[in-house]
Parts: sequence; structure tokens; C-alpha cells
Amino acid sequence: MKAVRYYSKKDIRVEDVAPPSGPLGDDMVLIEPLVCGICGTDLHEYIAGPIVTPATPHVYSGATLPQILGHEFSARVIETGRNVTHVKPGSRVSIQPLISPRDDYYGRRGLFHLSEKMACVGLSWEWGGMGERAVVNGYNVFPVPDTVSDVQAAMIEPAAVALYGVDRGGVTSGSSVLVSGVGPIGALVLLAVKAAGATTIFVSELNPNRRALAQQLVPEAIVFDPRETDALQLFRDHTEEGVGLDVALECVGAEASLNLCAEAVRRRGTVVQVGLHMKPAAVDAMLWALKDITVEATWCYPVQIWPRVASMIGAGILPVEKIVTATIRPEDVVEQGFEALLDPKASHMKILVDMKA
Repeated sequence: MKAVRYYSKKDIRVEDVAPPSGPLGDDMVLIEPLVCGICGTDLHEYIAGPIVTPATPHVYSGATLPQILGHEFSARVIETGRNVTHVKPGSRVSIQPLISPRDDYYGRRGLFHLSEKMACVGLSWEWGGMGERAVVNGYNVFPVPDTVSDVQAAMIEPAAVALYGVDRGGVTSGSSVLVSGVGPIGALVLLAVKAAGATTIFVSELNPNRRALAQQLVPEAIVFDPRETDALQLFRDHTEEGVGLDVALECVGAEASLNLCAEAVRRRGTVVQVGLHMKPAAVDAMLWALKDITVEATWCYPVQIWPRVASMIGAGILPVEKIVTATIRPEDVVEQGFEALLDPKASHMKILVDMKA
């Protein structure tokens, strides 16, 4: 079968590999991937990896390089193990890619995303969404309704990251919110704060193409370049008594962005760290104390969020497909996918790989 495999830094190959074979485990599902997104994590692996892709067998899954990529994807069920009853052959599904013990400290508490042994389909599992076949656990497979397209089903995974951050911030009807950074996750956070009922929404972004997309996604948002705008004055001008915002979501993983969020919120406001920092950040801890703020950090998402995200997409209140800027063939994944996303002059936001093309 055809598969996109990661070997090492700047080494991704489209190859013919053996498909899954042998008896299917009682709790396993054989699937046919349909549409798969290229994630920021995939880009980090391509630029500087291996980072999370295991160069030696993974402690829980046993997977090692080369790795079939793809953890944001939709699929069709081909076969199910005898213990799997919630889907059947032919079911359209979205893949929740996190794999972890059900019986460790976190698993017993339903916090599967926090397990120290966690693996991930497409990163540290034998199979991935950029292959023509894959085997996953029954708990990785969520059926989607007809109101959710294959493209939308592939976008549930990154949307879950975004919605979890919005949940942790306590964004609700009438909230005033800053979204700092409009990469793919930031764009989905922007859609999620709108869906949550935020009424005053600010967007800070350096890239003019991304600022334009943010304005298209939420026309009433106040979008600005923090290098050219007095952001704190802007927040004062648009909040009651100039006190600042209720919630700020940091979606870049940059020190300056994190500090802007802390400055933006009012006293007793909330800052949510959604973007992943690749190095330590210097912060003004005294400002945090003086303002009595709450700082929330997020890692992945609680896996139970999947049906809720699908429901929001199906109802039309979380239009995740609007951030997709290209759909490509697996054979073009390096030049038209990874390299295109890394081009600073390009206007791409989210690129999907059509596994049926």
C-alpha cells in the first residue's frame, strides 16, 4: 500500500509498504484513511526531528522509525474486532489518535491524554493517517454523522485542541477575549471563542495574510499587528472602565505573545497557554501577582470532547473547513505540503492530504 513515511529531519518518503495483515485483535479496528491534515507537530518533526517520533521502540506502543505520518484524519471502517460494537464496516469515522493505558494512574481517572506512556497514531504508533490502511484501537474510532463531511471529520482533532483551550479559559456569552497568534490552532481558537459566545474579540497577529483570514473568519473581530498598535490602549478603549479583557489565549508559543496576554487581561482575568513553547519564556511574575490572574496550561485534550466537537461542526457553529487552504495528493506531500507550509511568503493555513486522490 502507499504510505507517507518519516525517517528523520527533512526526510519524508512516499513508499510502497506492506498493509496490515494477520488476524484483527478483538478490540481493534481496520480502517481506510480518507483525508489527513498536516499538523504543526508534523512540521516540527520535519524541521528538527525526531522529537516525539521514537528513534527506539516506544515504551508503550513499541513503534519506531520509519513512521507513517498523520494523526488528524477521517476514515472508513473496513473490519472490526469482535469486542467493537460502536462502529461497523462502512462507518465513516474521525480518529481520536491518543493511545495510552486504561489502567495507569491517569487512565483510571479518565485523563488518558496525561498518561506518561501516551503514544499517538501517526507519530508513535505503527500506523498513521497518511497510509491507505491502518489498524487502531476501538477507542480511537468515533463515528460521525452525515452532517459532518470527510474534510470536517479530519479537522476534529485540531479543533479539539482549540476548544479545550477555550473551555479552560471559561469563555462564555459576553466574554471579552484576545486570541494571540492565528496559525491553524489560533484560527480554530478564534472560531471556538465565537461559538462560545464571546462578544468582544481581539486578534493579535504579525502575518498580514493571517490577519486577513482572521477578519474573514470573524468579521467583527478587532484584528491588529502588535508591532504597529498600542495594544493596551486598544484593550482599554474597548472594555468597561478600561480594565482589560476577561480571557487571553496564547496560540503562538512565543515569549512576547505570552506576556502580551498577561498584560491584556483584567485583574482576576485568565490567560490560557495553548501554543507549545520550544524554549523557556521570561515572564513578569509580579504582574501576574498584582493582577491576581489565573494562568491555565493545556496539553492535547480530554478524549471525551470528540462527540461535542463533531456536534458543533455538524450544527454549523464551528466551521472548521474555512481554515483549509489546499488539498493535495500524497505524492505531493513534501513540496506542496510541508515546504509550502514553511514558506514565509505563502498564505497557506491548513493543508490536507486526500488519501483517495
